[in-house]
Amino acid sequence: MARIPVLMIVPPLVFGAFGFMAWMGLGREGANELESVFEGRPAPAMTDVALSGYPAITPADLAAGEVTLVNFWASWCPPCRAEHPELKRLGDSGVRLVGVNFKDQEKTAKTYLENDGNPFAAVAFDPAGRTAIDWGVTAPPETFILDGSGTVVFKFVGPLVGTDYEQRFVPALEKALAAEE
Repeated sequence: MARIPVLMIVPPLVFGAFGFMAWMGLGREGANELESVFEGRPAPAMTDVALSGYPAITPADLAAGEVTLVNFWASWCPPCRAEHPELKRLGDSGVRLVGVNFKDQEKTAKTYLENDGNPFAAVAFDPAGRTAIDWGVTAPPETFILDGSGTVVFKFVGPLVGTDYEQRFVPALEKALAAEE
């Protein structure tokens, strides 16, 4: 009877163990949700540099006494372009929006807003991405819902389109708006 060397058994066992752990992780409750360390806390500091020709975001903008969406975007970002019509619709419906343009060129960002419309009450300019780091933004677009006191009540990673937007963001926004009344 041939003996199988231990070194031939160990790699498949290790691979199998890692596969099992990954499978268990995918099946856990809330596997598709990203937790935000900012929820329930005051909004982080915001750059006071505005996109040229647009109002800067002030601390008063973040604690304006009404629900405010803070949207991190860039003109080079295809998902940001996909969500732009929804941002305009939200702004037109009376939802207060401020935008943070980051890791972008000022000229292309301005051209984008001039051509596609500006849904924002104020637009910060963060070319180095420092403010985005302070807010925990990993990639655009990301949108934060702030209550009237400037507390982060929800963070949404990704474009404001599709079923994830409809099933998670819209209810969170409706809840924040209802709490404001």
